[in-house]
Formats: sequence, structure tokens, C-alpha cells
Amino acid sequence: MTDTFTAPTVQVRVDHHSAVHLAAEAARGVARERELPGALPDQAAVIASELATNLDKYASDGTLYVQPLPLGHGVEILAADRGPGMYDPERCLADGYTTSGTLGVGLGAVKRMATHFSMRSADGTHAGTWACARLTAPGEPRAEWQGVGAVCLPAEGEESCGDARAIVDTDSARTAVVLDGLGHGRPAAEAAQAALRTFHADPDRPLPEVLTRMNRALRHTRGAAVGVLRLYPERADYCGVGNIRALALTHDRVRHRLTGQPGIVGWGMPTPRVHDFPLPQGGTAVLHSDGIDARWSLDPPPSVLRLPPPLLSAALAHGHRRVRDDATVLAARSPLRLP
Repeated sequence: MTDTFTAPTVQVRVDHHSAVHLAAEAARGVARERELPGALPDQAAVIASELATNLDKYASDGTLYVQPLPLGHGVEILAADRGPGMYDPERCLADGYTTSGTLGVGLGAVKRMATHFSMRSADGTHAGTWACARLTAPGEPRAEWQGVGAVCLPAEGEESCGDARAIVDTDSARTAVVLDGLGHGRPAAEAAQAALRTFHADPDRPLPEVLTRMNRALRHTRGAAVGVLRLYPERADYCGVGNIRALALTHDRVRHRLTGQPGIVGWGMPTPRVHDFPLPQGGTAVLHSDGIDARWSLDPPPSVLRLPPPLLSAALAHGHRRVRDDATVLAARSPLRLP
């Protein structure tokens, strides 16, 4: 079984050049926490510095999101902005290309140093650019975490995050969970973490049993909203209680929207029910808490629907977050085959 490290995402708003240093230190710190060997923490700092510098020079409303990999062992650095977009993103990755008179080596250096790097851009009404750089130790398996992305942010002004998320690959399926402890702050975080520990104890159980075990574990907490998603090749099962939304996306539209049953896990939870829906190869399943404005799914632009899961998570968190609430979004594709 491979699972995830579940610390909240570190957010660095790039609204001044001094944020470049903050981004570098955040990336170095996360890489050290994950015990990446040798010079990799310093490489993570350089990657974050280059991405933040790019936001500072060219973007508006730019933010870096730094966290452990949602699946696998390493560090992930996401960049999102509402800038003018890039006419030719691939050209911008070439060494020597610049629009500001500099040496033009930033994004090219990021691509070379990262284990995996992806970037997309859109112009017009939905302008913006999203980038994801992932850094892992040599020998770390890579294929399984390409199709997974997540961002988890506390409410503005709060140190503790009342949301949590996790994704696990087992022998039978890929299972994801998003948790939203009632309210926010430390009591909400305690509820979410109690549910998360229960999930990790046996994530391969039938989904109603996962929620039933959480219900017992949360009886002396505030309780939580919980959504659990199990992904198989070409289909998915969803089981949820409370306001956790699940969606199925293809490249051209939102095909399914589901919300958990009314109730609170830990306080008189109703008997949980499973809903299944098709998820064609290449489709993306999304789970998010109500800290992400649900209106994003009413008419999303094709440029967003076509984003790979890491960039989709960054785009939704950056563009549709309610800052007064904890906010979590998790996006994943079905594994092409079971592990």
C-alpha cells in the first residue's frame, strides 16, 4: 500500500519581491521534513525561487503552494496566477527565451531540476497560468502519482486547518478522502485528524464501513463532513455525509455532480449509501469541501477541464477558494490498471 503525507499546504502569496525568499524557505523546509537526501532540499528552494520570481515579474495575483506530494515521497511546488497567460508555454521553457531582457533561464532550469514539471496557460476571459514542479529522491516510483493532485488550505488568519485530505493506492483500488471538521481552527482540525487516522487504519474497507468507523471515532469531537471516493479503471464509487462534493470531469464538460447525504459524521450519522458513476479513461474525479465555491462547476472553461489533476487542484484552490473557510480540493484519475 502507498499512502500520502497529509500536512496542510503552505501558501506563499507573491505580492512583493520579498516573497521569493519566503517561497524558497518554504520549499526547503518541506523537503527537509520529508527527509529528501543530499542537495534535494536546496534544489527545491531553487525551483520555488524561480517560479516565484516568474510570478513577481510577469503575473498578477500570483501564489505558490508548497506541500508534500499527495501520493508518493517528495515535495510539490505549484504556481498559479491570474496574469495575461502565455501565448506559447513550450517556448517559454526554452533557455534564452525572455520578454524582460534577462538571461531567460528560469523556467528551463525548473524543468531540468524537477523530477516532473508541467505547465498550462490560458488567455482571454479565463487568463492565467498554472505550473507544477515535483521533486523526488532517485528511485522513487513515479507513474502512480502523476494522476493525482490536491491542495488543502486553512481559513485566512487560522494556523490550524479543519480540513484534511488523503489518497491511497492499495491492491484493489485507489481511494481518496476529503474531510471537513465542523467550524474551523483547532477543534475542527482535531475532528478531521481523528477521521483521517481512522481512514488510514484500513482504507481498503467497503466505503460505508469506512464512514461507520469514522462515526464511532468522532463521537467526542465536533464531527465532520466526509466524502470518500474509490476509483477503478473506468468507474468510481462515492460515499459521503455532509457537504463534500464529488464531480466527474471529461475534457469537454462536467458529467456528474454528487453531494453527501445530510448529516454529520460523529453525530447521528445516517446509514451511508454508495453511488457509482462511470469515469472514462482520461476523465478526472474531483472531491472538494465547501471552502471551494461550488459555482465553479456550472460552466467551467475547457482550459480548466483539460488540466491534469495537480494543475486542476491549483486552479480551483486559487480561483474559487472562500478565504473565510478551510478549503480543500483533491483531483485524481483512475489508475489504468490496479497496482
